Amino acid sequence: MSTIDLSLKPKIKAAVIYPEIMERCVGISAESRLSEAVGLALAINLDVVHQEIIKLRNIKPATLIGQGVIDRLLPLISADNIELLVVDSGLSPIQQRNLEKKLQIKVIDRTALILEIFGERAQTNEGKLQVELAHLSYQRSRLVRSWTHLERQRGGAGFLGGPGETQIELDRRIIDDKILRIKKDLEKVRQTRKIQRVSRQRVPYPVVALVGYTNAGKSSLFNRLSLGNVLAKDMLFATLDTTLRRLDLPSGRTVILSDTVGFISDLPHELVMAFRATLEEVLEADIVVHVRDVANPDSREQCHDVINVLENIGLNNIKEDKKYIEVLNKSDLLDQQQKSVIKDNCLLVSALTGEGCDKFLQELDNRLSQDHKIMEIRLLASEGKKISWIYENSEVLSSNLIEDMLYLKFRISSASAAKLDKLLDKQTN
Repeated sequence: MSTIDLSLKPKIKAAVIYPEIMERCVGISAESRLSEAVGLALAINLDVVHQEIIKLRNIKPATLIGQGVIDRLLPLISADNIELLVVDSGLSPIQQRNLEKKLQIKVIDRTALILEIFGERAQTNEGKLQVELAHLSYQRSRLVRSWTHLERQRGGAGFLGGPGETQIELDRRIIDDKILRIKKDLEKVRQTRKIQRVSRQRVPYPVVALVGYTNAGKSSLFNRLSLGNVLAKDMLFATLDTTLRRLDLPSGRTVILSDTVGFISDLPHELVMAFRATLEEVLEADIVVHVRDVANPDSREQCHDVINVLENIGLNNIKEDKKYIEVLNKSDLLDQQQKSVIKDNCLLVSALTGEGCDKFLQELDNRLSQDHKIMEIRLLASEGKKISWIYENSEVLSSNLIEDMLYLKFRISSASAAKLDKLLDKQTN
């Protein structure tokens, strides 16, 4: 899949508007939503020359915004040579086409903007397949001829292309064929991931998945804990591809730390479905760590958005689950008074300074040990099946061979311990 290389072209001048529906003023504030939308636009190197909150009493079926707003935008577009309007909301194909006709510039909605970012950032073959699937699913309903005055023809499945964009050359049959091919390729990826998970379970190392709102500092915390080298920037969607690293906890227990894609409010449905293979790492994780930006004024609303996505992928009532841990990141941005109102049972950390990280690692250790116990056993060195089972289903802490007897000390879950008891009884009888 090809995407725009904006670094080689002059920046596209853009306007960003957030239509605030008055009767739906709940959740993240309009100012924060506009700021977030501008951040998304800047993430693909657009030159945002105008930004505005448009207050709407009701939605216009034909154009979303009213004619008065359109009339007010027209001279701004002309004066600033604006080429692109980003509407931080969902647009129907008809609304998008009508706005483009009236404003005579390219118009994209929130979903298209996020998909364009993902198209630029995906690095692995899996990530590129997922993004292309999301692009095609979104485009399938938008096979309409649109604006034609900007001459930037290019291939690929992006949204900031040339006359009529690539939808003109694609009919539904071609798109459906591509979607089918990509789904088959992604199914192979899922099977590969399944095999990798089975291999990890044999080790066995527990998996700790970092999740959270985009730009909450997951990758910075990942790097702090694992000494990794993952791209960590003050930028929306800096991380798109899952990264795994080994991490040793204070007790000596080894875990696999997983850094995942950031979530966002109104995450496009196409992306939730397309990235399910990646999010399966979260579904299979032994511990889910929700990293929150405690310094963000909309932290609570962002938390709600993340929980919604987690529940949509199958983690129901996740906040009540013992495997869920909430971490409040960016404590370095709080003063002492702000820190003093944080509840004692909250994990306050700073990926930048390392504050609270030791306490967090200890909490991981404690949480993983809740359902585990230490066992010691003596076996004949010739009892290979029993010894092999213990190594595959527990964390062996020590092993001493004295003459023909093997003395093992290991940490094992209650469920596995019960299976071991049955195995020993069965082979004894």
